[in-house]
Amino acid sequence: MSAITRLAVGVLALAALTACSAEEPGGAADTAKAPGKVTVAASDTACEVGVTELAAGTSTFAITNGGSKVTEFYVYAPGDRVMAEVENIVPGLTRELIAELPAGTYETACKPGMVGKGIRNALTVTGEHKPLTADAALAEATASYKRYVKTQSDTLLVKTQEFVDAVKAGKVEEAKELFPVSRTYWERIEPVAEIFGDLDPAIDAREADLAEGEEWTGFHKIEKDLWITKDISQDGPIADKLITDVKTIVEKANAAELTPLNLANGAKELLDEVATGKITGEEDIWSHTDLWDFAANLAGSKAAVQSLRPVLEERDAALVATLDEKFAAAEAELGAHQKGDGWRLHNELSKDELKRLSDVINALAEPISKIAPLVAH
Repeated sequence: MSAITRLAVGVLALAALTACSAEEPGGAADTAKAPGKVTVAASDTACEVGVTELAAGTSTFAITNGGSKVTEFYVYAPGDRVMAEVENIVPGLTRELIAELPAGTYETACKPGMVGKGIRNALTVTGEHKPLTADAALAEATASYKRYVKTQSDTLLVKTQEFVDAVKAGKVEEAKELFPVSRTYWERIEPVAEIFGDLDPAIDAREADLAEGEEWTGFHKIEKDLWITKDISQDGPIADKLITDVKTIVEKANAAELTPLNLANGAKELLDEVATGKITGEEDIWSHTDLWDFAANLAGSKAAVQSLRPVLEERDAALVATLDEKFAAAEAELGAHQKGDGWRLHNELSKDELKRLSDVINALAEPISKIAPLVAH
């Protein structure tokens, strides 16, 4: 699938999820002008950030896409460490991103077409602030989530090594069986994995994600060779690089200092991943094992929310009840598609079945979008 086709499909898939009204957070373009918000005017050729300097602490960026391509917005620390990101901003939409930034130098970036290094601007953050983790409950929530990341990343290493070994041994059928299983543990912790610059695309880039001339490695390169070219005889170096990159990212993920907003934003990000990749079938376009990823994203989102649960119960008990209800509905709808120890293939699902899955994710995404503001304030 070409990048243009992929983006067109993504726009259609996101319409229900992100078509916000003026009353919803980040809905209308004029929300970008609200007090205390940093406006970002994104287009196909520009990324105009309203400020070049901020006070340390939490800041809200309101990104309006005035271009013709789906875009993303990032705040990078040195070394392209992702401090905060929001993806899949369709043309005409404004989306908000809350980030906690200590004093230092950063770069902001818009990525028209969601490829490449992006259109970048310098951002300086000055002064002192009281970190969100100074709140004992938020500190424990973050520690709890890090324990979850540790358990998932430990298993990710084991299962990715099994997959790599099968690829290098030329065991095609075994590698096919291991492909969605190893990716399960990756997808559960992807918001943390995405923090670390080029490692995430090296591991998980799809062919349509590549900028011109960019090298393609990782899970999806091997996926194409397993299902389409049916020749993995030359994939040994790619498999070796995959396990090396996964080991590096696991080490970094377990050492990373996360913030409570990483949990809140990550929970929403995982649902956006479902809406733009898994529902449409473009994530695992050759193997059609998208429901394994869907289930993993849903589980990872729930884990982040559960870590924050004590804080959320104190600040908005009604929201917690809604989240419980919507998670249960999404899990039940997905559960109808279990098949043995795994899931039905994406191309086995009818349009009506896919719509029902999309509907429950849309219904869950709305209350999850309320978590970050609660955590930040």
